[in-house]
Amino acid sequence: MLTLHTKLGPEDQRAPFAQLVLPYDQREKCRLRAVLSNGDDVAVFTVRGTVLRDGERMTGPEGQVVRIVAAREPTYLVQCADAHTLLRCAFHLGNRHTQAQVGDGFLRIRKDVVLKEMLEGLQAMVTEESAPFEPEAGAYGGGHGHHDGHGQHLLAPVPLRQKIHRPGDVPGAA
Repeated sequence: MLTLHTKLGPEDQRAPFAQLVLPYDQREKCRLRAVLSNGDDVAVFTVRGTVLRDGERMTGPEGQVVRIVAAREPTYLVQCADAHTLLRCAFHLGNRHTQAQVGDGFLRIRKDVVLKEMLEGLQAMVTEESAPFEPEAGAYGGGHGHHDGHGQHLLAPVPLRQKIHRPGDVPGAA
């Protein structure tokens, strides 16, 4: 079985020999067994919190390169008559800790009839579709940006007075 554990950067121009097509919930797992587009079994191991994004490429000890492809899955396309209404919809989705893909003039969320009713109540046009789902990583999601001094790579700086609690924190320590 092929093993994948390393994301390749843009400087590595090796062509992929196969694709790994996965829905979002599978692309955010740190341990996964799947089947490549060519029928080969593959084991994927990533650091906890890593999300495999559409178009990324991975390799492992065998040196073979695999391209990650976001699978089409049941989603809702959320569109509004104006930017203010779309912003209100994004606020209410965020208030419910709902993952959302933000696009130019639209939001995309996983199919959920309760959220659809809420969005329609906010005057959004909600259309069922089958599409690749690429939600925002979140302000403190991994990958790029600032270091927090603990080996983390934050997408946004943490305000100086804000305390971020981590599993290894000692209660009462400043």
